[in-house]
Order: sequence, then structure tokens, then C-alpha cells
Amino acid sequence: MKSETGQSAVQVVKPGESRGVLYIVATPIGNLDDLSPRAVKVLSDVAVIAAEDTRHSGRLLQHLGISKPLIALHDHNERGRVQNILEQLRAGADVALISDAGTPLISDPGYVLVREVRAAGMRVSPIPGPCALVAALSAAGLPTDRFLFVGFLPAKPAGRRAALAELRKEAATLVFYESPHRILGAVTDIADVLGAQREIVLGREITKTFETFYSGGAADVLATLAADPHGSRGEFVVMVRGADKTEAGMMAGALDVDHLLGLLMAELPLKKVAKLASGLTGLSKNELYQRALELKEG
Repeated sequence: MKSETGQSAVQVVKPGESRGVLYIVATPIGNLDDLSPRAVKVLSDVAVIAAEDTRHSGRLLQHLGISKPLIALHDHNERGRVQNILEQLRAGADVALISDAGTPLISDPGYVLVREVRAAGMRVSPIPGPCALVAALSAAGLPTDRFLFVGFLPAKPAGRRAALAELRKEAATLVFYESPHRILGAVTDIADVLGAQREIVLGREITKTFETFYSGGAADVLATLAADPHGSRGEFVVMVRGADKTEAGMMAGALDVDHLLGLLMAELPLKKVAKLASGLTGLSKNELYQRALELKEG
């Protein structure tokens, strides 16, 4: 909708609308006692629940004694489910969106649905609760006045190292999610790219029985994790102290580009290195190719 000035009109959606409400409901990340009474009430009252995995969420609802129609809504079918949910909301039915664990949309499906429901002028209401990144940060002992949530790092080593290289000068605390089968590779790359002494904190199995935090220099945490027989089990939140002003200054300019090229050259042919580095830095692909060639020959 456009205003008379041609600008996008401001949309205001308040309680009291006759149409249904889409509730974004946070569910436990481990400990079922973390589900709020308000969340239980909403899940009990809505007409239908959209869930990332209906089997997984079905067990939670069974534990709560709640029986509701479930709609599967995940990364592969979200766009196809939107129209059906919009029709139910227009008919006055309330709908709850839940993910497998934690707060929906935080590295979980739901963005397309929420965007479309809001665009249709209908109400979206959050029911706050557990969120792995917030829970981990609160107990990590790292600066939290400014942090950057990056979600999951790329799965392949070359992409992961390139992504970390982009973040080397970032002063905010960095937060990633990581899976158990990639955690050792991710911490190895953090130590190599951001520095062996860069302070990191890993939160594993947060709120669950075997909740564990590993903290220290990246290289030391890597060694401890590798020696721990349970170190590659469970879901991880990876937190990295941001670069200080001295580190950021030392990484400025050509040295930073050379470091990026060196990391990529260890995994990729020169043409792909130049293309990827160009996309990351905005510099000329030809110039980067020549510089990579110089580094290789030198």
C-alpha cells in the first residue's frame, strides 16, 4: 500500500481484530519445565498448530495433554502452506507456529509465513520463551552489549573459512549454531582464521541433563573438546569474543585480503578463489587473480 507521497504506508495492527491471530510460540530447547504457562494456554486455545516437525511436536503436545490439528511447515514447503494458513486466519481461527525447539524464525522456518500474514494486515503476536542463543550468551561471560548472530556457518570448510575471514575485524561478540558432526571442524577453523588465542565459549546441550560450557582460547578449547568423549554430541552454541581495536587495525587493508586469498587457495583453484574473493570484498576479480598468483609463486 502506498501513501499520497508515494512512500509505503505505515501499517498498524492492534488487538481486537475480528480475524484470527498468528501466535509465534517459543518451546523448550531441552528442559520441558521451561515452557511458560502462557505458551501452554495458547497452544491449548488455538484452532491449529503449524509445526516444523509434526512428529517431534506431537510428542510435546502429548506430554502437555493437548490434542490439536497439526500442519507441517518447514523450509521445503513453507511457501506452499502460507495460503492455507491465511485462509484459516481470515475465517477467524487462531494459529500457533512452533519449531522443533526454541523460538521460531531464529535459524528456523517461519519468515515467509510471518511476512505474508503481516502483509495481509493480520495480527502476529509473539509468545516469548526459550532461545538457545540468548540462553547461551547469558551464561557465557562474554560481552553482550553488542553481538552478531550469524546462524549456521557454511558446512564446507572453504566456505566456512571464507565466512570467518569476513568476520575477523568484527568487534561484536559472534554467535553461531553448530551441529555435533561439524563442531571440531568449525572450532579448528575459528582457531586458524580468528586466532588460536581468540576467546571462545561453547554451550553444549543447554538446559539438558548434560549441559556443558567450554571456555578459553580457541586452540585450548579445541584440544579439550577433542579429548572429551562426549565432545561431539548434542547441539552447540558457539560464541567468539569480538576483535579488539588493535586486532582490527592489524587486519586492515591488503594484509586482510592476502589472508583471505591464502585461506581460499588452500581449498580451491585460483579462478574460483578470485571469483569468491571478489564477491566477498568487492575488489576486481582480475586483480585478485593476479594477487593470488603472486602469493602462490612467492
